[in-house]
Amino acid sequence: MDIKQLAKENKDYVISMRRHFHEYPELSFEEYETSKKIKEELDKMGIEYVSAAGTGVIATIKGGKPGKTVALRADIDGLPVQELTDFEYKSKVEGRMHACGHDTHAAMLLGAAKILNEIKDEINGTVRLLFQPSEENGKGAFAMIKDGAVDGVDGIFGIHIWADVPVGKVSLEAGPRMACADWFHINVHGKGGHGSQPEQCIDAVVVSSAIVMNLQTLVSRENRPQSPLVLTVGMLNSGSRFNVIAEDGYMEGTTRCFDPEFRKQLPVKMERIIKNTAEAFGATASLDFDFAVAPTINDPKCAEIGQGSVEKILGKKGNYQFEKLTGGEDFSHYLEKVPGAIAFVGCRNEEKNCCYAHHNGRFAIDEDALEIGTALYAQYAVDFLDKFEK
Repeated sequence: MDIKQLAKENKDYVISMRRHFHEYPELSFEEYETSKKIKEELDKMGIEYVSAAGTGVIATIKGGKPGKTVALRADIDGLPVQELTDFEYKSKVEGRMHACGHDTHAAMLLGAAKILNEIKDEINGTVRLLFQPSEENGKGAFAMIKDGAVDGVDGIFGIHIWADVPVGKVSLEAGPRMACADWFHINVHGKGGHGSQPEQCIDAVVVSSAIVMNLQTLVSRENRPQSPLVLTVGMLNSGSRFNVIAEDGYMEGTTRCFDPEFRKQLPVKMERIIKNTAEAFGATASLDFDFAVAPTINDPKCAEIGQGSVEKILGKKGNYQFEKLTGGEDFSHYLEKVPGAIAFVGCRNEEKNCCYAHHNGRFAIDEDALEIGTALYAQYAVDFLDKFEK
């Protein structure tokens, strides 16, 4: 079976699917038309599927020979971002855009479905296709898992198109690849009053500011320097007028790290600092911490299989060494259930002006990456099932 050639033959199909999805982006758990289009294409291929997670789809391709089961995952949601490109296929929905590449993931997995369905008699085992909603808010993978997405699955593979990796290269290293993406909220309560009489008050602005600064000692003094930690307070609201001392403060932020054990300790450490800092000023404060998205850690064996798949498609120079990222990805929740790996497929090409970051209104990809990603989805599935043939 020549998967590389089959991907080339299906390149125009994948590009057309990607452009269709790009024109009609839908937000998390609102991917109704996207899901409908995916089902229509699977119907044309004669591939069985069921709905899951509301707007998700789980499809199954049974190989002609007995074997294990491997899952291939693509996320399908867009973002509340205004598109600033001038492509003919730019978003037709005001204020919404596929600014992270999920349109490409859905299209490439449909292309892989065509390939795998064509060669299914030669496949050792079963391929499960997961079209997942709502990655952007970190809830989609949980919902898919709840609806049986990885029941009976022996391994899983995902792709994320990546703007910092050049087109023609794929990063698929073992170990931590993306950080956790957890969220927190902090409420501060002091005592309000007149700005001219601070001695009668407990200033929530001062307390909140001290909490922001003291939390950074977790990064500099309570975390191993060899293990990155990001603690960001992205929002702080307190006060209402120039001569009124604020009674309350409210903060929201995020933590990012790669160490699952240190991640578990973070809310305990944060709460200690928050409450004690507030108490030092005579105020009170509380923490609400949400373990939203776990670190994404590639299984070594699955990463090795994937690097072999990349070599079959792009040659030895196709594998690209790329640093781990502090961005989050809810693919991590599948990896907590079954071994697997995620690949960063390069889409950067300055000559085509494909050089903007994800979530930017000018985000664009070199569409040559679509053929690579399509082939990689299919090649990985075959290689994994061959490796673990019953």
